Amino acid sequence: MAKAPQRTSKRPHKQTTETATVTINYINRDGVGVTRHENKELLVAGTLPTEEVKIALEYQGQQRSIGRLIKVLSKSPQRVIPGCSLAGECPGCPLIHMGYPQQLKYKEQLITTELRTYSSLNQLKPYPVIAAPHTFGYRTTAKLAIAKNRGKASIGLYRRGTHDVVDIGNCPQQHPLINKVIQALREEIEKQDVYVYNPITKRGLLRYVAVRVSPTSNKVLVTLVCAQRNYREMTHLAKWLKKKVPEIVGIHQNINGSSGNVVFGPTTVRIIGAVDLIDTIGDVRLRLSPSSFFQVNHAQAAKIYHLVTEWAALSSQDSALDLYCGVGGIAMHLASSGAKIIGVEINPEAIANAKAAAELNQLHNCRFIAGDATETLQNLQQDLPQLSAAVVNPPRSGCSEEVLNTLAQLAPSRLIYVSCNPTSLARDLDLLSHCGYQVQQLQPVDMFPQTPHVESVVLLSKDSDKSA
Repeated sequence: MAKAPQRTSKRPHKQTTETATVTINYINRDGVGVTRHENKELLVAGTLPTEEVKIALEYQGQQRSIGRLIKVLSKSPQRVIPGCSLAGECPGCPLIHMGYPQQLKYKEQLITTELRTYSSLNQLKPYPVIAAPHTFGYRTTAKLAIAKNRGKASIGLYRRGTHDVVDIGNCPQQHPLINKVIQALREEIEKQDVYVYNPITKRGLLRYVAVRVSPTSNKVLVTLVCAQRNYREMTHLAKWLKKKVPEIVGIHQNINGSSGNVVFGPTTVRIIGAVDLIDTIGDVRLRLSPSSFFQVNHAQAAKIYHLVTEWAALSSQDSALDLYCGVGGIAMHLASSGAKIIGVEINPEAIANAKAAAELNQLHNCRFIAGDATETLQNLQQDLPQLSAAVVNPPRSGCSEEVLNTLAQLAPSRLIYVSCNPTSLARDLDLLSHCGYQVQQLQPVDMFPQTPHVESVVLLSKDSDKSA
């Protein structure tokens, strides 16, 4: 996914050509090596703790500097040869130079460090991280920036702190079908001389491409993100892409006229083919539209869904709530028990996907509501039956205090929290502890090998000695 440029201070960076030799103290939550140099925090990507490295000081801010790794003078035992020729340039895999067992320990420590911030969680110990069966080739979704310089197209990620696009080439992290689509798109942009958007001049047409693959069917959905609506040029491009990649089931155009680095704009129109992609996780089929969120690692998503279903322990007599339900993956796995499930999600497109998938799976015991989590919970509060379980799977920012308080008032006997951010998870678990819920189990799952990101699944139960 294209990332916004990082800022290291409130004042503009001072660019230098100075070199230095430093020893890395630790790696931060972004997977970047950290040390101190000239009384400032120094960040050096591609380094590991205890390593002595030679670096070029690329930017110096008021309190923080950024260094570019030139050479590792003293290697850490954790260091491995990266499985990608672009490891030194591409920001997509910050931990690719670290051995996989060490990556898992690093992620477990990330979670533990955040838990220790709160006295209520001091005794809580996560289980060992569930390793991914495949540490490469697992990504089934890609959102990539597009650039063109002197007629040559680049498709990939922004280089840290810039609008320069690092072409990902034949990326080992992506599903092979994604690489096939990207190669065909790169060729056709150059052949058809497509007008590519320039974020500096704010002129041009084609900005990003989003590719979504179903590994079970080996089919792919492509979305071309443009600065303005364009029919003729994008239709011509789409037809040639479909000709070169027969696995494409549909190509869409998203219109994003904003000046920021958000990939998708508010409007998506179909150019050719299907309106969505049918995918399968476990025993459930899903309908995925171009911009709806879905996990990028199918094998690990299936493990999370299985774990949530097991911990919810629902029967056909039960009712449960799935908050931030997305396209309904967890809700429909819960519904397989026969329990009545209500899913809530703010994205109307995702709710449309969830309703269509429930019909596809003949799960008529699911009800999906499009709306803000806080408002919808408050509106439902009087009408909801007694909940046996509730699942929350919020964005990185976590849940608001109002959502957690309202959930506690609904008093489900089991609460399952699925998190992609250890910091907001620890904060919310502390809040829930004051609402009468105690953590029973915390299972991290490695959804994103070679990166610092980690998912966690947490089971909480109602403490009968406390009132909500």
